[in-house]
Amino acid sequence: MSNSMSTGAAHPAGFADPAILERGYRKATWRLIPFIFICYLFNYLDRVNVGFAKLEMLDALKLSETVYGLGAGIFFIGYVTSGVPSNLILHKLGARRWIAAMMVMWGGLSAAMMFVTSPVSFYALRFLTGVAEAGFFPGMVFYFTNWFPAQKRGQVMALFMSAIPVSGLVGGPLSGWMLSHFATGQGGLAGWQWLFLLQGLPTMILGVAVLFLLSDGLQHARWLTSDEKAAMKQALDADEQGRRASSHAVHSFSSVLRNGHVWMLGLVYFSIQMGVYAINFWLPSIIKALGFADPTTVGWLSAVPYLFAGIFMVIVGRSADARRERRWHLSVPMAMALVGLLLAANFSHNVVLVMLGLTLATMGALTGLPMFWPLPAAFLGSAAAAGGLALINSLGQVAGFVSPFLVGWIKDATGSTDVALYILSTVLLVGAVLVMTVPARLVNR
Repeated sequence: MSNSMSTGAAHPAGFADPAILERGYRKATWRLIPFIFICYLFNYLDRVNVGFAKLEMLDALKLSETVYGLGAGIFFIGYVTSGVPSNLILHKLGARRWIAAMMVMWGGLSAAMMFVTSPVSFYALRFLTGVAEAGFFPGMVFYFTNWFPAQKRGQVMALFMSAIPVSGLVGGPLSGWMLSHFATGQGGLAGWQWLFLLQGLPTMILGVAVLFLLSDGLQHARWLTSDEKAAMKQALDADEQGRRASSHAVHSFSSVLRNGHVWMLGLVYFSIQMGVYAINFWLPSIIKALGFADPTTVGWLSAVPYLFAGIFMVIVGRSADARRERRWHLSVPMAMALVGLLLAANFSHNVVLVMLGLTLATMGALTGLPMFWPLPAAFLGSAAAAGGLALINSLGQVAGFVSPFLVGWIKDATGSTDVALYILSTVLLVGAVLVMTVPARLVNR
């Protein structure tokens, strides 16, 4: 990991010994990223494991595809409405304490999904879990801005967000195994109930560990020397001065709300997330529809797209930082996702081509996530970062409601997900075009 963080990035001007700065970055990377990666892995697993639980839960509770799509999506109503307030609380209380509290809350709520008996309880728990999770991801993005300057964040975000494909890579086979292993109803619980319980409890444990393993910022990092802290602080200050010198930079939350670039970036993120959540919530069902009934087989096959996505995400992240180029490294993966969804829709009865299409779509959409986040940094000064990042994230997460509900409704209406995949492809095309309207000089840092 340290090699990936130390290659391809120029050193800020004015440092007598760049080796001290790089040593500080290496320490921060090894100390922070692996643990935060594990936290985000369970964050994403708890968010999307309903896609595997669906394979049994719908029949057991006699729920329709539309009810499932609404329940999967209503999570994001809570998420969106609570995103900005949650991140502003994090800014006031400090990342360590608030992230710990959020993880304990959403882990408990995710485990409580085992008690769902009706559409109403399904909707209520999904909504509350969304409220509890709302500040975690934008909080982590904000947290990284307190440690790494812009030229380091492409790789940092790629390493952090590779937890998403890894959650699919690990979560698919694990969830499939749980459904099969607990199929006989051990302990009076169905397989889907065990799935929620066993994937929610580790999150609560990790939340407690946050209090002991994370530092609130450079000044609290006892594992950094005074020279390393000074060098890293100077790099962050230089990065902030560069943003302030830009006429496009935003330095207060009130100006965030009036800035057209911020709202445009929210739309771009929405388009990426439309593809991501369609894959996350419907990939197991699409694979099952190809004729694979065994949950374990579905789990292993669903891991394939995530495996390639994880590798591709890290490669593109390193390339973006090495070349100091942001727009093409985002728009090309989005175009890949578009082509993949079209391939899956046009050849829906061909197992090989559908799996190829789903793999391309997963690689492109998931890689678009970390490649997107260096863009807002070009527009947001430190005073606006917490609220601005949360606003952009909340706009994007509206897709978490729209995408699964749209796919579920279309599947109930037509018996197929093909039309939904065409719509999602169109949305991705719009987003990819908008990316290229961002001035290169602002984001290629």
